[in-house]
Amino acid sequence: MATVRYMVNDVGKALTFYVDGLGFEEVQRFGQTIAIVSRADLLLWLAGPTASGARPMPDGRRPEPGGWNRFVIEVDDLDERIEALRASGVPFRNEVVEGPGGRQILAEDPSGNVVELFEPAG
Repeated sequence: MATVRYMVNDVGKALTFYVDGLGFEEVQRFGQTIAIVSRADLLLWLAGPTASGARPMPDGRRPEPGGWNRFVIEVDDLDERIEALRASGVPFRNEVVEGPGGRQILAEDPSGNVVELFEPAG
């Protein structure tokens, strides 16, 4: 099992996105500080602004949401998933990209963290 920590602006909004939008299951929640969700072999920690992982670094930099690193979720029907997410107001960074291995698109959670949705070829 892999564990990933995403910094989020609002734990509640992040939970709605990952549980309702992407089929994760809520494992544990500590108010607006942190929530832990899972999907298959992925454990995702959604760390809010008051989480210990959000404390400033010694040089003053602060961990923040966003960026380009991401995990990939395989889906059976990419177009259907995109339509459902768009209907709930989820923003996408690009349009569908096709390659030899399949089709993909980059969705953003409510804090701007990227999730790649991937439909394998064939």
